[in-house]
Amino acid sequence: MSDNEPKEHNPPPSTEPEVPSGTPPPTRSSDFDLGTVIAQAKHVLSDPRGFYREMPRSGGYSEPAIFAIIMGVGAGVVFTVLSFLGLTGEGLGGIFAIIVMPIALLIGGFIAAVVLFVIWKLMGTDQSFEASYRCVAYSYAIVPVVTLISIIPYVGTIVRTLWGIWLMIIASVEVHGRKHQTALIVFGVLGFLSLMGGLSAERGGRQFDAAVQDSARQFEQGMQPFEQVGVNEDGEFDPEQAGRAVGAFLRGMQAEVDGGTDSSTAQPVEEARSASSGAESSDGR
Repeated sequence: MSDNEPKEHNPPPSTEPEVPSGTPPPTRSSDFDLGTVIAQAKHVLSDPRGFYREMPRSGGYSEPAIFAIIMGVGAGVVFTVLSFLGLTGEGLGGIFAIIVMPIALLIGGFIAAVVLFVIWKLMGTDQSFEASYRCVAYSYAIVPVVTLISIIPYVGTIVRTLWGIWLMIIASVEVHGRKHQTALIVFGVLGFLSLMGGLSAERGGRQFDAAVQDSARQFEQGMQPFEQVGVNEDGEFDPEQAGRAVGAFLRGMQAEVDGGTDSSTAQPVEEARSASSGAESSDGR
C-alpha cells in the first residue's frame, strides 16, 4: 500500500451504555418522553422479573424520579375521578390528590430507598444507593392501579402491601443478586409487619372519619335551637329570622300571662260561690 493512500480508521468505541433488549431506553431530563414512561410502567406490571433484570443500575436520579412523579400524577387523577363519583368520601377535596400524591411519592421514594438500602446491605448486596432508589421508584408503577382498588375497604391496603413486597423480592434477586429464599424470608417478615400496620392504620382512619361525621351531626342538631333565635347554619345572625323568633316568643309569653290571669280570677270566684252556697244551706236549717 502506498504511503499517499488514505489509511482506514476504525470508529472509536461508543461511550453510551448498552441498553438491554426489551427495556425502553432511559429517559433524560432533556428528552423526556411520556410514551417511554408508560412503556416502562407496562413492563413493570406485565413482566417485573424481566424489567428488574434489565434495569440499568445507574444513570442518574432524574429518570426514576420523573417516573415516580408521573405515577403520582396518574394516581392523583384516578383518585380525583373517584372522588367526583362519590366513591372516596373526599368530595371536591379529592382534586388536591393530583398535587399531593406526586410530592408524596417523590419524597417517600427516597425515604424508602434509604431503609431498603440498609436492608440490602445487611443482606450482602454490593449495589449502590442509586440502584436501590431505582428499585423503589419503578415499583410505583402499581400505585395508580392500587388507588383504583382502594375504593374497596381494606382490599387496597392488602393488595398494595403484598404487591409491593413481591416486587421487592424480585428486585432482591434480579438487581441485588440475593437468593430467592433469603429474600422471601426477609421481606416476608417485613411484609407481614407492614400489612398489620397498614390495616390497623386504615381501621383507625375509618373510625376517625366516623367520629368526625358523628360530631358533625351532633353539631348540626345543637345548632337547631340557635336557628330558632335567628342564627343560621353558618353561624351568621339573620335579623328577619330573629324578629320572627322574638315575635313567637312574645306571643307565647302573652298566652302564658292570659292563661295565668284567667286561672287566678276563676279560683276566687269559685271560692265565693262555694262560700255562698254554704251560707244558704245554714240559713235553710
